[in-house]
Amino acid sequence: MKAYVFPGQGSQFVGMGKDLYEQHEEAKQLFDKANEILGFNITNIMFHGTDEELKQTKVTQPAIFLHSVAQAVVAKDFAPEMVAGHSLGEFSALVASKVLSFEDALRLVSKRALAMQAACEASPSGMAAILGLADEKVEEVCAAVEGEVVVAANYNCPGQLVISGSNRGIEIACEKMKEAGAKRALPLPVGGAFHSPLMKPAEVELAKAIEETTFSQGICPIYQNVDALPHTDPAEIKQNLIHQLTAPVRWTQSVQQMVTDGATHFVECGPGKVLQGLVKKIERTAEVSSAE
Repeated sequence: MKAYVFPGQGSQFVGMGKDLYEQHEEAKQLFDKANEILGFNITNIMFHGTDEELKQTKVTQPAIFLHSVAQAVVAKDFAPEMVAGHSLGEFSALVASKVLSFEDALRLVSKRALAMQAACEASPSGMAAILGLADEKVEEVCAAVEGEVVVAANYNCPGQLVISGSNRGIEIACEKMKEAGAKRALPLPVGGAFHSPLMKPAEVELAKAIEETTFSQGICPIYQNVDALPHTDPAEIKQNLIHQLTAPVRWTQSVQQMVTDGATHFVECGPGKVLQGLVKKIERTAEVSSAE
């Protein structure tokens, strides 16, 4: 069974999507439509911008979304039996499974990026990657940090968990993680504490936009970050998407559940190969590839 997976923030690079734009009329139409909806020339930044320009959240998130959806649209024999996306990638997955239209999803992604940016500016915060510790131990250490917000945010694969919280909370937790035997505890170059309670203002803002958007019955189940379970009901999908910003990304659990439900081949749609690497670490026997 084929599962299509869609990456999140961090997989962007200058020149992304240029080949799709030049080789496929359907992709070109999506890029042109995106410039119109966003009100700025995102394709120009993607193809010819600087790393710095591409790193701005308001650009990064729509850029990765646009690249991912365009790749899915032009992929040969694209017929997903199940889909999932890592954080931001969940929006691409919702377009691929026909729950959301491209236009509506892009508007939500743009709102999400701006709301997250504002939440980051409101409280100085960050994230750190913890390598070589069991998930339970990471959760335990986070819970023991007093007076600061710090939580497990991205369950990427066994032995690789990202924590999220206030700057001081991250600092304390990283020290404690090393004491507990972590191989590494590395602060990440991100703008804020994504997937933590500090994103509550962004969640509240995005919730309103999600509630006002039409969600349709999907053509296949989407395994959502919040609970790592398959969903097809539009009302459930909406609720899970609203809580996604403050809840952890359960990627390890999502992939395990997809394998349990029959996935044997994971196809990544979007820039880079990050998810293929994570899938292999979660399930060695799975076949992985990029969409073509």
